[in-house]
Amino acid sequence: MLTGTIVNTIAIIAGALIGVIAKKAIPQRVGDLIMSAIPIVVMVLGVQFAMASSNILIVIVSLVIGGIIGEWIDIDKKLDDFGTKIQSRIKGKDANFSVAFVSTTLIYCVGSMAILGSIESGINNNHTILYTKALMDGISAIFFASTLGTGVIFSGISVFIYQGILTVLAGYVSPYLSPAVVTEMSASGGILLIALAFTILGIKKIKVANLLPAIFLPIILMFFIR
Repeated sequence: MLTGTIVNTIAIIAGALIGVIAKKAIPQRVGDLIMSAIPIVVMVLGVQFAMASSNILIVIVSLVIGGIIGEWIDIDKKLDDFGTKIQSRIKGKDANFSVAFVSTTLIYCVGSMAILGSIESGINNNHTILYTKALMDGISAIFFASTLGTGVIFSGISVFIYQGILTVLAGYVSPYLSPAVVTEMSASGGILLIALAFTILGIKKIKVANLLPAIFLPIILMFFIR
């Protein structure tokens, strides 16, 4: 059942390891340029997701309520603390470890492929979507790790937990995931990606992880417009 998620996790870890090794061969100015370009790509991807929304009110309400819930739980701090704990366990000295871990965790977990792929794996034991996602994530992990550092490697843990839970719960949540619902979930996730791009670029520090509940709120909110 978890084959697709396991492959996805391995792809991220393998890609990140290659990126960390390759980092030593990349000049600082090239790394800085890549670090400026990648968030722009993330932003474009977020805009594509967000523009797919057919009911922007659902997205807005999801972000407001999701932000309140996330701020109350303080998901951002918990993820950051988790990253710091991992770093201390491996006795790492990477100053960007937590930033890399949290940023790539959000990038790899936000989006329709993570949701639909996990559901398809759990219900039909069809891992095609997650295999495709694994290829994309593995390649991007090379570039992320070459600029952000070792924290990208451990984002694979987050992907395994997140997609693993969705896969196991697939039979219970699939009846509520109509194409319209998934579209609004992806649109909410797209806004998070745009916010993440602003954070990485240093334009404005946004606690993006605290907005994560917004991705799942369309499941509930869409009931009120049917």
